[in-house]
Amino acid sequence: MTTIHSPSDRSAGAPSDLPPLTEYGLLGRIGIGVTRHGRMVAIIWALLVVGLGVFAPRVEAELSGAGWQANGSESVGVRELAVQHFGGTGGSAIQVVVHDSAGDVTTGTGARVIAEATAILGRDDRIGEIVAPQPGMSISADGSTAVILAGAGADTNEMVRAATDLKGELEDLSAGSVTVNPTGSSMLWSDFNEANLSAMLRSEMISWPVTLAILVLAFGALVAAGLPLLLTLAGLVASAGSLVLINQVVPVSIWAMNFAMMFALALGIDYALFLVVRYRAARMGAHEDRAHAVAETMDTAGKAVLLSGLTVLVSLSAVMLVPSPAFRSMAAGIMLAVVFVLAATLTLLPLVLHRLDDRINKLALPWVHTGEHRSPRFEAWGELLWRRPVLFGAAALVVLVALAAPVLGLRTAMPSIKVLPEDASARVGYDVVQAAFGDGAPGTLQVIAPAAEADATASALAADPGIAGVMPAMPAADDSGLVLIQAVPTVDPSDPGLAATVDRLRADLPSGAQVGGAAVENLDLKTQLDASTPLVIGVVLALGFLLLLIALQAPLIALLGTLVSLLSTAAAFGVARLVFQEGWGTGLMGFEHQGFLDAWAPVFFFAMIFAIAMDYTVFLLASAKEHYERSGDPKEAMVGAVAHSGRVIFAAGAVMVAVFFTFSLAGPLPPKEMGIVLGTAVLLDAFLVRLVLLPVLLRLTGTAAWAVPGWLRRVLPEIHFSHG
Repeated sequence: MTTIHSPSDRSAGAPSDLPPLTEYGLLGRIGIGVTRHGRMVAIIWALLVVGLGVFAPRVEAELSGAGWQANGSESVGVRELAVQHFGGTGGSAIQVVVHDSAGDVTTGTGARVIAEATAILGRDDRIGEIVAPQPGMSISADGSTAVILAGAGADTNEMVRAATDLKGELEDLSAGSVTVNPTGSSMLWSDFNEANLSAMLRSEMISWPVTLAILVLAFGALVAAGLPLLLTLAGLVASAGSLVLINQVVPVSIWAMNFAMMFALALGIDYALFLVVRYRAARMGAHEDRAHAVAETMDTAGKAVLLSGLTVLVSLSAVMLVPSPAFRSMAAGIMLAVVFVLAATLTLLPLVLHRLDDRINKLALPWVHTGEHRSPRFEAWGELLWRRPVLFGAAALVVLVALAAPVLGLRTAMPSIKVLPEDASARVGYDVVQAAFGDGAPGTLQVIAPAAEADATASALAADPGIAGVMPAMPAADDSGLVLIQAVPTVDPSDPGLAATVDRLRADLPSGAQVGGAAVENLDLKTQLDASTPLVIGVVLALGFLLLLIALQAPLIALLGTLVSLLSTAAAFGVARLVFQEGWGTGLMGFEHQGFLDAWAPVFFFAMIFAIAMDYTVFLLASAKEHYERSGDPKEAMVGAVAHSGRVIFAAGAVMVAVFFTFSLAGPLPPKEMGIVLGTAVLLDAFLVRLVLLPVLLRLTGTAAWAVPGWLRRVLPEIHFSHG
């Protein structure tokens, strides 16, 4: 039977035992303020969403997939020198592969196609020097394959756009036995963006209805369930438009929007869940008037949401320590989306709740009790954990440690060509080049050296066992006194042996020689990521602990809350090793594993997983602190926290898992990694760590969990979660 209280069930005024509205904290007063100035708040948000929303549809076309580089590295320096002195024939150049399966590609139809492709490239201002196919260099020994090299006349982001604009026209030149397939780093990112967009759209079509269904079950009413989605949509539209505008000043990776979309949807629902449940309890359960219900909701659940959002922002800000444009723009994109969602949750949602009031319970399910904030089922679960802490805590710990154990053998490398669909132009061209010129041909090294060291550099390259062939030195067209020597490795660009070859060359080549190329840029980025990962992890842990300490005023439980977040993170990476490195379940999930996890995953996913984990930690421990402040009883703190926040954490976790796992259905490999790793992390964190292990720790530590030294109390700002 649905329990919905109408206005007639309450007294006309506020109950006499409620505090004056002026006695609420800052967030409570903000909640009251937005309801009193509702029209102005609504107009501001409408202008914001519409104004930025005008730019939002351009986000996929404007943002780029480039920026995956280690700023300041030797390989990036080589690419910049290639642009300045060698017509852009560096790592971001476009390679047009022309292949004739019937014979000599340099005669007949093949010759015509090569001439037409060259003309098409020449008409684009973004293309630098065009190097025609040359025997012994870019024409295969059997004459069936030729490569036109189109130098980069613009930055890496613009070259990805150029690849997108040119590939259709170039592919259309295919005729009869002659095929044309553009490839190279810029084309790879263009193809990836295209496949990624299509896959993301398919994932969204699945995730939104699944999310709505879970929310209907969680809220018990269709109107209430729709609020988080509307808020999230407002945040997404505003952040997408902002990213387009920011991209006019600083290049932004398309991955910033992909990650922002996932995070905004997941966190927006989390935050809205927490506030709506608390408002309904105050309004329909405690019979408070609308103003007091909004004020209490904001001062309790709103405070937890704000602290959670700050924790997420702090965790992601640590990724800015990685000196790579792609990483920094991805982190900034997610942070921007979180800011918009957080702002909407703390300003727009209180207004909507105040205006809709009882109408949020429209179209309710028959078994729902809208005023029920303290869940009897989760209260019973909390009581069971209190009676049997060791049994349940040990079981959760065993599962998490078992799943985390494989992380010790985790291997990482930069993404291979397998991230693209098999029919993508860049992958087809890659395979043709490899078949015609050797395994290492797609990862040709580019060595720039002073002209005086040209012979010594060429000799050292030819003598290296990791080099299959060396092309003649090409002098710069200007008076820079530099030469460019291209060398073909013996192994595929994703083979670990290439790193050893590059390290050896950098040690053995003359001092003025610099080694670069697209494959080497990947290696340098991996080196930078390996070096940055411990720093990012350390900063995330330190800042996460500091925020929990400030919020909870309790050093022991703040430390334990931070440390247990590592368990779900380690377990998620253990599962990632089994799936993406060892290939478990890849046939069922329909993708080809690379034999390693992408090198960007540990540093970036750690920050994301930790941010999500701390999200749930703040929800649970803020509720526990509220109960402890009211009662001084550690049992009531633990059981009350599980009873009041368990249902929200359970529902929010279910939504996040659904969102992330639907994104794992995306075609390219990186979104699958995102979906599976993040989905697994949330699954383990919400249901094992936050609803089992952390409550058990509250039980075992008792009053010590909330103890704070006098000197620390004097240093920390005063923060409370309870009223009255």
